[in-house]
Amino acid sequence: MTDYRLRQGGRIDRSKSLSFTFDGQRYAGYAGDTLASALLANGVHFVGRSFKYHRPRGIVAAGAEEPNALIQLGHGARTEPNLRATQIELFDGLRAESQNRWPSLSFDVGALNNALSKFFPAGFYYKTFMWPAALWMKYEYVIRHAAGLGKSPTERDPDTYDKTNAHCDVLIVGAGPSGLAAALAAAKTGARVILCDEQAEMGGSLLNRHAEIGGKTGADWVADSLKALAQYPNLRLLPRTTAFAYWDHNFISLCEKVTDHLADKPKHLPRQRLWKVRAKQVVLATGALERPLVFQDNDRPGIMLAGAAQTYLNRYAVKPGNRGIVFTNNDGGYEAAIDLADAGVAITVLDSRDMPEGANYHAAKTAGLDIRAGKVIVGTKGSKRVEKALIADLGSGGDRALGQVEELDVDFIASSGGWNPTVHLFCQSKGKLEWRDDIASFVPGEPMQKAQASVGAANGAFGLKDALAEGFAAGAKLAAASGLGKAAKPTKAPDAPNGNHLPLQPLWLVPSTEPLGRKGKHFTDFQNDVTAADLKLALREGYRSVEHVKRYTTTGMATDQGKIGNVNALGIVADVQGKTIPEVGVTTFRPPYTPTTFGIFMGRDADDLLDPARTTPMHSWHQRAGAQFEDVGQWKRAWYYPKDGEDLHAAVNREVAAVRRSLGVLDASTLGKIDIQGPDAAEFLNRIYTNAWKKLDIGKARYGLMLKEDGMVMDDGVTTRIGENRFLMTTTSGNAPQVMAHLEDYLQTEWTDLKVYLTSVTEQWATISVAGPNARKLMAELTSDIGLSPNALPFMGYTEGTVAGVPARVFRISFTGELSFEINVPASYGLAVWQAVMTAGEKYDITPYGTEAMHVLRAEKGYIIVGQETDGSVNPHDLGMDWVVAKNKEFVGKRSLTRADMSKPNRKQLVGILTDDPKTVLPEGSQIVEELLDKPPMTMVGHVTSSYWSPNLGHSIALAMVKGGLAKKGKKIYVPLLDGRVVSATITDTVFFDPEGERLRA
Repeated sequence: MTDYRLRQGGRIDRSKSLSFTFDGQRYAGYAGDTLASALLANGVHFVGRSFKYHRPRGIVAAGAEEPNALIQLGHGARTEPNLRATQIELFDGLRAESQNRWPSLSFDVGALNNALSKFFPAGFYYKTFMWPAALWMKYEYVIRHAAGLGKSPTERDPDTYDKTNAHCDVLIVGAGPSGLAAALAAAKTGARVILCDEQAEMGGSLLNRHAEIGGKTGADWVADSLKALAQYPNLRLLPRTTAFAYWDHNFISLCEKVTDHLADKPKHLPRQRLWKVRAKQVVLATGALERPLVFQDNDRPGIMLAGAAQTYLNRYAVKPGNRGIVFTNNDGGYEAAIDLADAGVAITVLDSRDMPEGANYHAAKTAGLDIRAGKVIVGTKGSKRVEKALIADLGSGGDRALGQVEELDVDFIASSGGWNPTVHLFCQSKGKLEWRDDIASFVPGEPMQKAQASVGAANGAFGLKDALAEGFAAGAKLAAASGLGKAAKPTKAPDAPNGNHLPLQPLWLVPSTEPLGRKGKHFTDFQNDVTAADLKLALREGYRSVEHVKRYTTTGMATDQGKIGNVNALGIVADVQGKTIPEVGVTTFRPPYTPTTFGIFMGRDADDLLDPARTTPMHSWHQRAGAQFEDVGQWKRAWYYPKDGEDLHAAVNREVAAVRRSLGVLDASTLGKIDIQGPDAAEFLNRIYTNAWKKLDIGKARYGLMLKEDGMVMDDGVTTRIGENRFLMTTTSGNAPQVMAHLEDYLQTEWTDLKVYLTSVTEQWATISVAGPNARKLMAELTSDIGLSPNALPFMGYTEGTVAGVPARVFRISFTGELSFEINVPASYGLAVWQAVMTAGEKYDITPYGTEAMHVLRAEKGYIIVGQETDGSVNPHDLGMDWVVAKNKEFVGKRSLTRADMSKPNRKQLVGILTDDPKTVLPEGSQIVEELLDKPPMTMVGHVTSSYWSPNLGHSIALAMVKGGLAKKGKKIYVPLLDGRVVSATITDTVFFDPEGERLRA
């Protein structure tokens, strides 16, 4: 290590030396370091290149607000881009690389952009790459390759992630002085408390500065407080845990980094864990973020925040340099200057105020620091690290530099432009901000979610004594307000100095000796390379809303959401517009507070656990029979049953022919089944379906079509009246949950007067559908108490009895166009009855058939499948199903359906297609044209929705949606294929087999 590491002090463990690499170079650090502190200890400031101009960039901050030091961490499957070096805990063997450079960090070809920067101002992409249009694809290729920073892993993520839910009375976000105080006060009431903090060590700013609380050092007070909190069984401590989102009703999302800091990650532990916390009360003790001063070329490596310099010195025992400047407009900057000087660093303090005040100023003056009042930095010099600072007098108006420019040799600059309370979570909770002139920043105002409080620096209370007092008061008050905490005697805050970060002189833009934008850049957003000149350009372009300025310049739109730059940008915009910052307004803070891995949202819901795999009671039989399965929603359905030597097509042809010839059996248990009961059940169905239901007789079934509010088909199915006030609705297999939610939505929000009760019974019943000319003969062998004649049990009839000795419901419903019986038995009897059906059906050469054969059979009859013939833009008229739409009643979607546009003759309509070559099976999704040209483009008039080979017809068949198709039957059409062939075909009726329906009514 270099002489930048102090020989003593800090909170690092010097007994544990760690080795790591950065851009292939090996370095050493200690346990307790972050990657940023370890790099600084080794004299490395230059860690990356800026996004647009590829300018050299260094470490600016010490926490989540870091905009520059974005790192590619790890390699192979565990590589991860855009991690902040300031938040990466050092471990042995850590491997890190810089980003956004080629071929190397020190020599980056992209740096040419900086030389050409005048051609890349804000919004340049709105005005370039427009001509010639034919070159856009080449432009896009170059732009896409230039975009982005790091590289996503190409291999499968080897880590696991967890999700967990938690409820508490009080959630405290932030474990600095006010957060710890709130936890101490809340925990002793007996309330359930969760205290989370994004850092590895709790304590916040008390670990970074010299402070006294109750006669103890700040660090000792933190240790004692944590020891006391550990004794409470009702309190949970969550270090390394970021509260990244604040939703409605005090629902907070937390990301806990469980093993990211470990070199050897235990296999039984997840990498990260998502906490979904519902809290009765929330304390936001999120602290404050220092903002930089915006001076010319303020982005060179070695230029950082004063608070960050103080943190690296006191917490990590690292000097940011040997000779530097602390440039400040407030009294707080002196605190960092004094600490740096005490560590042997040569410090010059530049204070933009003519007459500095405050205890810290006087302490610095007493310590003999070189303090220059009324001075500002008007420029810097240096290539890969700052080498010189150019200083001059600040004019009385703060808008120009005066006098002779002086050059000072430096190897770092620390600036302090004031502090912004960290209000991100408060804003996410829809709270309103208020502006405070005394600190020149926004603070939490009126919360929308009343069961919360902001305390300490997050509330603008920068003094330590005030922060502690607010924390203790809020902890006790909110614990009592939760209803479970016992009222406790208010805890008196221990004695602590308030300090003084005031008075502050707002200075949003430090003037230079050159006009703005010439010979240098004043950066407000480091990560997106947004300058003060860009902001003024946006205003000259006519943008007035701060949200529009934000989008035009991209200020505040990087991964850091402008944590340290937004208020400076608002100040510059306000000055140009002649307004106050509150009049300009604020931009929106959105979740997540810091970038969050997708892994925690998946948790263990991957691979086989991604979605529940639902199986029918007969699934084991299908497996033994060699069935191939397909996923239908969450269900595993038998797709086809291949025999030796059969492929999909051969097996399906055999199954389809068997059903038409003799007898087939299908496992239809996956159909959605909803039990509908109540005195208003018939009225409810009458409103939900497009056709009439009030007069349906008991023991009868009816086909129904369900629409969305926009008049488009949502689902279809058969519903049976099994009692005066009881119906059984069936839905498509994959759409059952959506239908159930749709029905409940209307019952609970629109038709609250109806007495109707819904129960999903899909898994309570096994459904066995037997179809074919011999179906009635088979049923006669399985039941003795059910009348099976056409008169006793007609088509669309229902009855109850026993089948194979098991109580059953039997329906005369057909999706194949054949004589069919659907047998419903309790799920626990499903396999036994199925086996009985197979045994009894052997003499009829019974053939199990899967979903693919079912599709062919229904297509032969022209039956639709919702989601295949429909796509959310298809209404009943388009399907030729006006017969199922009642004209004298109201139903969901009727108002939309009656619009003239919904019945225009040129809408796409369902038709049949027969190819001229009977053996050609059209690919589903193929586009249809009426006029065939030599080459594209051609006018498309429709597309194929379903297409199969029909062994019963000896011809391919297809269903299609064609513009004005119902009036074009018999007309020739053409289907160009991807392989260059063109298939000619004829538009026909949708029913290809048994058009009179004699077989299903047999």
